[in-house]
Amino acid sequence: MKKKVVILGAAGRDFHNFNVVFRNSDAHEVVAFTATQIPDIAGRKYPAELAGKLYPDGIPIYDEKELPEIIKKHAIDEAVFSYSDVSYEYVMGKAAVANAAGADFTMLSPAHTMLTSSKPVIAVCAVRTGCGKSQFSRKIFELLSKKYRVVAIRHPMPYGELAKQRCQRFAEYEDLDRHECTIEEREEYEPYIEMGGVVYAGVDYHEILENAEKEADIIIWDGGNNDYPFYRPDLHITIADPHRAGHELGYYPGEINIRMADVVVVNKVETAKEEDILTVERNVKGINPGVSIIRASSPIQVEGDINGKRVVVVEDGPTVTHGGMPYGAGAIAAQQHGAEMVDPRPYAVGSIKETFQKYPHLKTVLPAMGYGEHQIKELEETINAVECDAVLAATPINLARVVNVNKPVIRARYGVGDETAQKLAEILEEFLKTHNL
Repeated sequence: MKKKVVILGAAGRDFHNFNVVFRNSDAHEVVAFTATQIPDIAGRKYPAELAGKLYPDGIPIYDEKELPEIIKKHAIDEAVFSYSDVSYEYVMGKAAVANAAGADFTMLSPAHTMLTSSKPVIAVCAVRTGCGKSQFSRKIFELLSKKYRVVAIRHPMPYGELAKQRCQRFAEYEDLDRHECTIEEREEYEPYIEMGGVVYAGVDYHEILENAEKEADIIIWDGGNNDYPFYRPDLHITIADPHRAGHELGYYPGEINIRMADVVVVNKVETAKEEDILTVERNVKGINPGVSIIRASSPIQVEGDINGKRVVVVEDGPTVTHGGMPYGAGAIAAQQHGAEMVDPRPYAVGSIKETFQKYPHLKTVLPAMGYGEHQIKELEETINAVECDAVLAATPINLARVVNVNKPVIRARYGVGDETAQKLAEILEEFLKTHNL
């Protein structure tokens, strides 16, 4: 008899787990997905084109709030937890819901979900959302692409029509429009395009890998949230954040990345307290004694004069929402450069206002929420309503490409310090020698 399964997800890891473990399994029947975190995913279907021959009608996606009813109605045997950057307390709360309703509760391991590439893979992961994966992935791309063909593959963010997003390749700005990318997607893809690079993403990571391997000597796995890699890494780099010291041992599945890591980067040390840096280093050594640990700086570059100006600070959305940070690069830059931050909350409209209600730790920064055209429009309306001199945009994208604002946009971006870049270059040199590249 087939085991009945429900997969708990957020439009990313859940689909990958299904594709790798369950799609062609005669021993399981995936009855439904549940969705959380991402707006407008529930109520849709995982399409038949992606679900495979065992699921000719596709698979329904329900709101996670309906989990107990789904388990009882369909006599579900197993609930598979398949999303990231949540506290251990949160995970076990979901386990209690599933167990009380009658289902076993499962978390799949990297060994059972990672695919193997024919090309060397460097994975860049983290212990929490917003630790600084992006600038390190980009720096690795920059260093290696001087001599090798390098392709990045990004953790999935398929928030549109899933069948169309099966395998996406981004190399031109026009690709972002053609694939109708959200702000969250643009934040990850646009920096590679700016560097003249290629980045893949989508839903089916078998197909994505097959295509990327055709044009790559080396693949960079650019992780999302604090999830572990979809591909088996030959070099696993994990980024930790001393601004959230202790979280490396308290959030799923970030601790897995620490335990699997070859190198742990303690990032943003120039703005962190020494005691917090030492806490992170002690925690890392406690669970992965042999790992190489480097301290790294991520200086913030401000592309304009903000001294004395009243600014609305727009931060990377995931970092300050489910990432739990009350501030990001923009707030630090404003403080460092003598700008006054204007509280955006009184001006928020629609879903942006709801975001502030959902994340009450946010006080003086505006998260760059844009999970669809309607929300992007509400972000635009909120920014335009704020009474200030300029927008200090600390998202990885050029915000002015996405929203039409009535005030100047000045960008603030994390980089990688020169000394840190040299340490990273040495790590990569050793990796290349090991793989005879």
